[in-house]
Amino acid sequence: MILECSQCHTRYLVPDTAVGPTGRTVRCANCRHSWFQQPAGAPPPDLDASIVQPSPAPVAAPLPEAAPSYAVADHDYDAFAHEPPFRPRRNPARRWTIAAMTAGALMLIATLALVFGNLPSFAAMLGLSLGGETPLRFVNLKKPDRRDLPNGSELFAIGGQVKNPTSQRQPVPDIRAELRDASDRLVYSWTIKPDQRSLAPGGTMNFDSAKLDVPSSSKTVKLSFSAASPAN
Repeated sequence: MILECSQCHTRYLVPDTAVGPTGRTVRCANCRHSWFQQPAGAPPPDLDASIVQPSPAPVAAPLPEAAPSYAVADHDYDAFAHEPPFRPRRNPARRWTIAAMTAGALMLIATLALVFGNLPSFAAMLGLSLGGETPLRFVNLKKPDRRDLPNGSELFAIGGQVKNPTSQRQPVPDIRAELRDASDRLVYSWTIKPDQRSLAPGGTMNFDSAKLDVPSSSKTVKLSFSAASPAN
């Protein structure tokens, strides 16, 4: 049905069920004028109900106005009434997605800075090993020492120094020790953690390590840095 405010003549298109069979009080959303709206087309009480034929349900047609308005009822709740301003709902998932994309972009920028900047020096400052070949060298290696202990165990000890022959600070990766037999087959290995993770230009550092009851078939010792070729 169509409602029209008697004050400002604003027209509203509302369903018949919004007014109900007994009518209701409504309020104009434009000028706030209130009036009691009678229900839509009830048959006169003196007509014979047997001859009253139900009319087909009217088809709602759009009004000529550019945008519909809504009547507001005077009680607590109206299913088709609302007032501006309309605030968009917050979307937490969207905010988290934007934050993740921003963090990813910052990580990409940092990676590019590492690739095109002074990568070895930056990694050394952080104490990181870049893998692959390293310019560090083993020097002043001690002769492997086998020694019987009072408890019957055998102590196997190695040691030496790591030197940085370059003019830049270098990261110090882990040291891998390998024991091989007379046929150069690996019989035992372990990892030595360095006491410091970077070396100044031209600097050296000591390392020592010992193991108990290593295989007696071991004949040679080979040392290497992580991801580097073993060195005798």
